[in-house]
Amino acid sequence: MASKRDYYEVLGVSKNATDDELKKAYRKLAKKYHPDANPDNKKEAEAKFKEVNEAYENLSDPQKRKMYDTFGHDGPQGGFGGAGGPFGGQGGYYSYSSGFDGFGDFGDLGDIFSSIFGGGRSSRRRNGPARGADLNVNLEITFEEAFLGVEKEITISRNETCDTCHGTGAKPGTSVTKCSMCNGTGQVRQVQNTILGQMQTTRTCNNCHGTGEVIKEPCETCRGKGKVRKQPKIKVKIPAGIGDKQTVVLRGEGEHGEKGGMKGDLYITLRIKRHRVYSRDGNTVLCNVPVTITQATLGAELKIPMVDGSTENFRIPEGTQTGTKFTIRGKGFKSVHSSSQGDFVFTVVVQTPKKLTSEQRKLLTELAKTMNEQPPIKKKGIFF
Repeated sequence: MASKRDYYEVLGVSKNATDDELKKAYRKLAKKYHPDANPDNKKEAEAKFKEVNEAYENLSDPQKRKMYDTFGHDGPQGGFGGAGGPFGGQGGYYSYSSGFDGFGDFGDLGDIFSSIFGGGRSSRRRNGPARGADLNVNLEITFEEAFLGVEKEITISRNETCDTCHGTGAKPGTSVTKCSMCNGTGQVRQVQNTILGQMQTTRTCNNCHGTGEVIKEPCETCRGKGKVRKQPKIKVKIPAGIGDKQTVVLRGEGEHGEKGGMKGDLYITLRIKRHRVYSRDGNTVLCNVPVTITQATLGAELKIPMVDGSTENFRIPEGTQTGTKFTIRGKGFKSVHSSSQGDFVFTVVVQTPKKLTSEQRKLLTELAKTMNEQPPIKKKGIFF
């Protein structure tokens, strides 16, 4: 399968192009490659048209553009998203969708097509398939869940096809009829005589409210809408190494499309709870490890607790000072978009005892004498 061309190259703009520059390039190319404008080379024009539409759909959305600029076409692990992703049918994160569904969803190009091909094209566009809206939710997970990866079940709210009328909006046993006033176009044309000659205007049909269809007996469940609000539960797999405020994208889990249009996507933004022991800097895990004065002075074999619940044996040398940092390689966070793994860095914090037995005080006093230190005067001990 041939690799996709760079979206900026498809539109003929630079990577620093503004929204207006993107839209201008999109309009120009969409007009040039629209199949109706290329009757002698319709197949090739259609392919070009789809490519242009996909490029603009991704670059015109700030969130998708940011992810594309960072990871390119395939996402951070070269293929996340869609049924073929490593998380199965749920898709993955940072996935992309062309948003193309036939020739019925071209966004703000309606006025162009209307002026080129006549009002009928605009009417069919409005009544044709339309992609469903994307949904956005936040999900909070623990530090450990971000480190190890986790599968979560979340409840969202979205419109789904009515089970009673199966999306027609009509009462079972009845059918939807084509609007006789607009002949199913959803729009009514009017011709007016002006000093400049005849001018044709188009307005939304009042009889069908632009749908092109009339429901004489609406479904009692959805009241003629064809959809009902539901709260489905959806499972999402969070990859190990995910960062705070990063987004997981489940393709096709957004709002249902109109007139058979493709579904929108579900964007899940992660929030990672603060941990009482560990913190994170990139893929490096950070923590403080308390040690006693004798351990710091003589050196000691420590058992360092890892984020995954295991422990690592690590020997600190004699004379270790408080604030000294030590590194355990390869025990940090996994990289989401590569096979690398960060390190575990702990900082030694030497703890001073607050209470001493008489024997301990005596030993420390003698030690202080051997080190040419002034013995304590107060009976509370040398730590005051």
